[in-house]
Order: sequence, then C-alpha cells, then structure tokens
Amino acid sequence: MARLSRRNSRALVAPGATGKSFWALEASMSIACSVAGGDLVGLTPAHSGRVVYLAGEDPPPALVCRVHAIGQHLNQQAREAVAENLTLEPIMGKRLDVMNDQHLARIIAFCADARLIVLDTLSRIHSLDENSNGDMARLVATLEYVAASTGASVLYLHHVSKGSAREGQTDQQQAARGASALIDNARWCGFVAKMTEKEAEERSDRSYDRRPIGNERRGHFVRFGVSKQNYDATPLDRWYSRQAGGVLLPVELVEAEQESNRKAWRGCA
Repeated sequence: MARLSRRNSRALVAPGATGKSFWALEASMSIACSVAGGDLVGLTPAHSGRVVYLAGEDPPPALVCRVHAIGQHLNQQAREAVAENLTLEPIMGKRLDVMNDQHLARIIAFCADARLIVLDTLSRIHSLDENSNGDMARLVATLEYVAASTGASVLYLHHVSKGSAREGQTDQQQAARGASALIDNARWCGFVAKMTEKEAEERSDRSYDRRPIGNERRGHFVRFGVSKQNYDATPLDRWYSRQAGGVLLPVELVEAEQESNRKAWRGCA
C-alpha cells in the first residue's frame, strides 16, 4: 500500500459521497496508531506519529459518528493509541485560508511535529480560482511550505470533475476538478472510485461459487488506487467493502463465473 512519506504534498481525489473522507480518516488512524490493530485500510505504515486532520466538510456530530463507527473495528489498545496521536479538528464555517499569512502561521504552529496533515477538502481552505494553473501552482507550493515547515506530509482531498465522473474515468490522473497544476505539482495522487457495472459483473466476493457481485450490490464496494506516483510505478489497487456506518474494510475479490458457465455446469450435473 502507498507510503505517505514526509515533507511533500499529496492528493486524494474522488466524486462526492464515494468514501474518500472515510479512507483518509482510517489511513490517519493507521499512522496515528503505534500498536497493532489500528491499520484497517492496510496502509502498513513504516512509522507512526502525530496526525492532524482538518475536517472542513462535516460538522462535529458527523465526525463523532464516523470515529465511533471506525472504533468498533479497533481493539482497546489501538483506540487509546489513536486517541493520543490523532487530532481531529473541525474547521467547517471557520473560513480557513492557507493563503492568508496569519492563518498559515497558525496552521504551521498547530501542526508542528506532525507526521501527517490531512486537509478535507481542498476547496475549504482557500479562495483562489481552482481553474487557474497559476493560482493552483501557488496553492500547492504553499502546502509544500507547510510540509517543509512542519516535517509532515500534507494530504489534500479533492473532488473530480463532473465530466470524469459521468464518463467513469475517476481513476485517471486528469480526473481532478480544476487546473491541472493541482495534480501535476503534487508528488502523489490517489483515488477512491465506485465499482462500475462492468466490474460488478466481472468480480465476486464469494470464492465458494464466484457469483458476480451484480448491479444491486456494487454500491457496497469501492476501489482505492494510485494514478500518479513519482517515486514508484508499482500498481497499488485495492478493493474495500463498505460496512455499517460507512467504514471501509479491505476485501479480496475473485474473478466471477458468468451465468452461462454456471448453467452449463448445472446441465452436466
């Protein structure tokens, strides 16, 4: 799984309501947890440390519900370690602007010595033109300055364009909404994508009979992958199933056996 190395900026893109915030929060807990049992997404971080998650899209009650749902899958030691190292800060309605020098200084001071800083989402922390390559280059450079000043990796969450979502291309590097500099200037870009109808017919979560997942159940599955990685081109796709409360857990999918083949086997019985 992807390594979130320090002192650089990284992007995670997906359509709304896909699960990118849940993935990012679970990944944050994986890095914040210094004991076994906290790595629900299979990130396998080489080191643990303090994580600051700035949540701009959800009010505190929604964040509490998410943390509680994830906590049901952690043991007591893991929950205590996460609570010690993860700072989940709601910023919804606070008009945070990283391009404001005073705001920027407060962010750097607040995140000092963090290993990871998560910004959820990018549109909530600036007032620049997202379609301007010049503006977005300055924004990414500012986030790199935050990374260099704190020693952390900065992960910003961002939405894909409507066209990419409509055409089923949300796993492509160019799928992100706005100027290309948002991804071109980042060192890494991951994505979370909903299972397509075609994938639902080709894959199964039932190894005993390999029945296709099908269109009715495909909403329970999402795919995480990497569309840009400067230092390693190794494919890193992984499937997750959506559990109660929206929690994402890794799932092993197999090649589905098509209905025609199953009928043929039944005819020979």
